[in-house]
Amino acid sequence: MSMHPDGASRLVTLAPRLREAFLSQRYDADTLMEVLGDDGHDALGRGEPVPVRRAAAGAGLTGTLIRLLLTGDDCPRSEAAAALAPVDVDEAVAAGLLEVAGDRVRAALDVRPMDLGAGNRWMISDLDGSMRPRDTAPDHVLGVGHASLSLLRATPTARTGSVLDVGTGCGVQAAHAAGYARSVTATDVSARALEFAAAGCALNETPVEFLRGPWYEPAAGRTFDRIVANPPFVVGRGTVDHTYRDSGLPLDGASETMISGALAHLAPGGVATMLASWVHLRDEDWRSRVAGWLPDDGLEAWVVQRDVADPALYVGTWMRDAGLDPRDPANAALADDWLEHFARAGVEGVGFGFVYLQRTDAPTSVTAEDLRHGFDDPLGDEALDQLARAAWLRSADVADARFRFDPATALERVLLPTASASVAAAGSADAPEADEATWREVVTRLHRGGGPRWQHEVDEASLQLLTGLGRGELTTAQVAGLLATARGADAAALTAEATELVVGLIRHGLLRPVAGNS
Repeated sequence: MSMHPDGASRLVTLAPRLREAFLSQRYDADTLMEVLGDDGHDALGRGEPVPVRRAAAGAGLTGTLIRLLLTGDDCPRSEAAAALAPVDVDEAVAAGLLEVAGDRVRAALDVRPMDLGAGNRWMISDLDGSMRPRDTAPDHVLGVGHASLSLLRATPTARTGSVLDVGTGCGVQAAHAAGYARSVTATDVSARALEFAAAGCALNETPVEFLRGPWYEPAAGRTFDRIVANPPFVVGRGTVDHTYRDSGLPLDGASETMISGALAHLAPGGVATMLASWVHLRDEDWRSRVAGWLPDDGLEAWVVQRDVADPALYVGTWMRDAGLDPRDPANAALADDWLEHFARAGVEGVGFGFVYLQRTDAPTSVTAEDLRHGFDDPLGDEALDQLARAAWLRSADVADARFRFDPATALERVLLPTASASVAAAGSADAPEADEATWREVVTRLHRGGGPRWQHEVDEASLQLLTGLGRGELTTAQVAGLLATARGADAAALTAEATELVVGLIRHGLLRPVAGNS
């Protein structure tokens, strides 16, 4: 990246006029979708240039920018000059945006319009080789990939004051945060990443404070209302081959560093949202491992495991991410060394997911759970609701409270044909009416239709209690007491069982406290 004598990158200096060119040619997220259509946009995501190139062919200078900046085509200087005006082609080359290819020019960087939920943003990153083969340099600045997009969807966007983005990379999380925060501070250990992120923010006219340094060090002594982080969480050998993914810490040391250090930088009530990985070791529960990274006091934690990969799959995936084919004999030594490192440490799998941390004035409480089934809703709003439900549970007397079912809660009964009914039906041309002799119930569960779509299996006794409780008229203890009398059971014991059941349903949002609970 070329620098002016005053220290500002040429790309940052170029940004205001580059923005003028993009606005003039309508090179934005909406127009991109309009030009490419669903099929072309999907092809762009798959790294298939031909459908994108065909769709852009009749789009004038907008199509030129698509072919130049997204498919990596070589373009005549005159076409590039017309599409980028008022930016001069030689100036774009000097700034590192373009490179000369004979009598043509091609993009040296990826400049991509995206809608991050608050309108169009342009993100600047290194070319990733999806459209044109290229090596991944050690200081490669990653674009907006699957991990970044998943974090965007998982981040709470309720209005807030200050946000700290740790490991900003190309700046996508900072740009997203600018849509819901009054101020944004972004850090990264990579000077190249900070230059790209600063240029992107200048291009978007988004004010962000950029600080260079590892982890939380650039923000020492400061606290924030929110923290968001997509750190270099790859579970590796303790080396740094690529700064965007490798921390230099062995195994899951990067995630431990981020999680253990969050409390010192959260304002009271502040919330951190981060991607993280953790190893699954023999004779150790992953929940206990992650919980062990947290301080004894001051945090409410929600840890969500979205996937677990076996070591071989994990190594192969991240080798391909770096452009290394694990089938190539030249890369066999690296794969073998990585897997041997896992074997010596007793790694049986690698978990991946989201960690939400809220600063409280109470002892640390941790809810760590699997969420590996599919669901559509983003987790951001759910996370704040989850933390609010946890806060309510910390201070409330569940036995003395009243509840109603969440409107999205459904009761599901799964029935299968009895063995005798199946045999009888197979030998009869008649269609008998369904009755208790025909069907047997195998599972009954409560299913929340929204958010993460939690499910809880219940038996008939629990369902009877919840039916009485869900009207919102009686407390947990009152309903349990009535059932205890009817069953000749111990009221205190039944209340304790009911309270445990209700707590789980509250935590997952299937039951909601009635307003006015004492």
